[in-house]
Amino acid sequence: MHTPSQAVVIGGGISGLSCAYGLRQLGIPVLLLEQASRVGGVIESVEQDGFLFELGPQSFSPTDTLLEIIAALGLSDALLRADPRAPRYILKSKRLQPVPMSPPALLTTSLLSASAKWRLLTEAFRRTRPPAEDESVADFVRRKFGVELLETLVAPFVSGVYAGDPEKLSLRSAFPTAHQWELKFGSVIRGAMKSRAPKQKPRPSLCSFRDGMAALCRALGLHMGDALRCGVSATSISRSKADGKSSFELRVSHHGRAEVLTAQAVIVTTDPHSARRLLASVSPRFGSTLAQIGFAPVAVVAAGYRREQIGHPANGFGFLVPRSEGLRLLGSVWNSSLFPGRAPEGTVCFTCFAGGATDPELCLLSEDQIADIVTGELAGVLKINGPPVTRLVRRYPRALPQYNLGHGKIMAAFSDLVASVPGLFLTGNYLEGPSIGACVEQGFRAAHSVRRYLTSTDEASREATV
Repeated sequence: MHTPSQAVVIGGGISGLSCAYGLRQLGIPVLLLEQASRVGGVIESVEQDGFLFELGPQSFSPTDTLLEIIAALGLSDALLRADPRAPRYILKSKRLQPVPMSPPALLTTSLLSASAKWRLLTEAFRRTRPPAEDESVADFVRRKFGVELLETLVAPFVSGVYAGDPEKLSLRSAFPTAHQWELKFGSVIRGAMKSRAPKQKPRPSLCSFRDGMAALCRALGLHMGDALRCGVSATSISRSKADGKSSFELRVSHHGRAEVLTAQAVIVTTDPHSARRLLASVSPRFGSTLAQIGFAPVAVVAAGYRREQIGHPANGFGFLVPRSEGLRLLGSVWNSSLFPGRAPEGTVCFTCFAGGATDPELCLLSEDQIADIVTGELAGVLKINGPPVTRLVRRYPRALPQYNLGHGKIMAAFSDLVASVPGLFLTGNYLEGPSIGACVEQGFRAAHSVRRYLTSTDEASREATV
């Protein structure tokens, strides 16, 4: 059976949902395919024993585009805003210490030695130029601020954002703004000060929804109506010609029943591993290019406790763990402190992360083994008495893309390759940032690129018939 469509989006994660939503807003007929029974991908909110657990992203930083989508979907009243003043912690010498969030706090923090503070505060007066070659985050921080800042603050932060290894992560690709500040101003601090917008409208630092992060994806899925098909797996993509126009044939499977779809434009929003398989018949170069993008495995353990079990106040965002502390735990988010409705009265819930690029072997353990390790280490940090009343574990073998050294060259080659196949578009968290806001922006840009392509092909077709 051949079913024609103007545009087909493959993958119903936040990137695919955003792209499909953007196409609809532009008036382009679109079909969205998702192989799972639900949309959202790694964005998953689960209710268990009265707790609301987040098994993927815990929150999001609101962008203008995101806030516009939220308003259009009628979710504004369900939006929850975390207190931006809530403290964040770093584990040092087995004790949780608050992260300094202002220059005065930086002067008094016990996280850094006097020499490390001096080197940080005087960075603005030591103008430097970045090296010509790609530089790792670790090399950059050591060069600009010293090894102590790297190990105590930056490395845990990198683990929290990318689950990455700062020795391998590319500064230009993972933190391009810091690279540009040094390039333009000779100093990161000087660049941050000069780039600060005057009278900038304050924006909450982190947000979620009353019913969890998955509320956004559910609303986007409902908005798509019949244009969303869940439980449909795309098995291959090939180029074809119909009525003198270039198009694509997609072979899909739904409950074992094969189907062939045709489309003028195809947008692949899956992870690179799945995209390699889909695009093998389009060009073998996709396989070799996408194979160069690495991913870090991450284990997520969500746990609920009675409040009296916890010896620490656990008020704030949560904490990060430097590798020098000797734990396998990367960090913990204190969900019931951040947002209401996450735990029943008299209880608290936390989400913990372990594994990552610096400890990939952890994700090879069983779920029970992972949970025992993580909750055991958490108990030591927060002085917890007894096991959790409930817990939930997810292992993600390819959780977060690694923007490692050479990523910029990979992306340049990738862009050239995609441009050589008119009508094919790719978007996802491995391209321009893994955050929800970045994925939404990329999805919208892809939608506009599709419109430009379809408009140009329609104009060319009309001219050919004159």
